Amino acid sequence: MCGFYLSEDRLKELDDLQIYEIRKGIKNGVDISLYDNQKFDWWQMRQIRVGLEKGLDVKVYSNFKYEWQQMREIRLGMESEVDITIYTNPMFNHWQMKQIRWGLEHDINVDLYANPEFNQIQMYQIREGIINKVDVSIYATKDFNSGQMEQIRLGLEEGLDVGFYTNPMYSTRQMERFRLRLEQELG
Repeated sequence: MCGFYLSEDRLKELDDLQIYEIRKGIKNGVDISLYDNQKFDWWQMRQIRVGLEKGLDVKVYSNFKYEWQQMREIRLGMESEVDITIYTNPMFNHWQMKQIRWGLEHDINVDLYANPEFNQIQMYQIREGIINKVDVSIYATKDFNSGQMEQIRLGLEEGLDVGFYTNPMYSTRQMERFRLRLEQELG
């Protein structure tokens, strides 16, 4: 353990969990100056400390603009050695970041859905379509909600002519009825 200690004044500025994270960092020999700031909550401090312990360049995500879950997704991407620059935009919430990270980890072209205008469920539907080798360009547009995207994707996966119901004016339920009718006619 290094000779660093927390003064009484410093202890008064931090809550118990922040103190725990700083002490754990001191014990584990990491540079706590990168997260010894009361503006970071203890969850954020933990993500920075864990990154330091793993030898990562935490400066990429040790920023107040990121919530701790976003920090975690960036850290996990760094651990997986994927191109995190694709999703370090704080406009992505952590669920969107996770969808992009999963795609990158599976060598999927995330350019088709790495857009803050898509919510995480829309991103999931596009990613699933890519995995299942369907033409996602048919539904990878903000005009369709995630339920509509799912119905189009399921139709494409079944080899159906989805052009009949690929229209944002149809509700998810209407699209589902069209898809099921087409499946029945082919079955």
